[in-house]
Amino acid sequence: MNLDASATGVLVLVALSIGLVGVLAAVVALVQLARIRRTYALLEAAEGRDTFVDVVARTIEEFASLEDAVQTLDVEVGQVRRELAQALRHVSVVRYDAFGDLGGRFSFSAALLDDAGDGLILTSIHGRTETRTYMKGIHGGVTDIALSPEEQQAVQLAKGGA
Repeated sequence: MNLDASATGVLVLVALSIGLVGVLAAVVALVQLARIRRTYALLEAAEGRDTFVDVVARTIEEFASLEDAVQTLDVEVGQVRRELAQALRHVSVVRYDAFGDLGGRFSFSAALLDDAGDGLILTSIHGRTETRTYMKGIHGGVTDIALSPEEQQAVQLAKGGA
């Protein structure tokens, strides 16, 4: 087959174009290969460094131990709340003059209650020549002994009333 000069030139140009595209494809492949190698080097274990998989595994283990710690704290907080409900933490004191001829409000009634209304009422009545102190138990906000108006007021204040 006999080709003229222009056809030969076109074939050479096409071959050069194909060769150039091949070289460009090889360069792109080399750049991508270099990027993949750098990424792999980061994941590969270096001396004294953890791999990505090691870091993820350790993080999962730490999360599991934190979850256990949170569950333990939840149990302990529940226990503290139950104990706190039984503490005598609702306290009020009402001072008054038990006798009209004495001033200074030396007599008092104090109510000490827990969250359920259990506790005690202390009353001290101060007179001119003596002082008497009484204690009454209270269960669920109710006593089996009648309360004076001052003692009732102390219980209401301890419960949060006005």
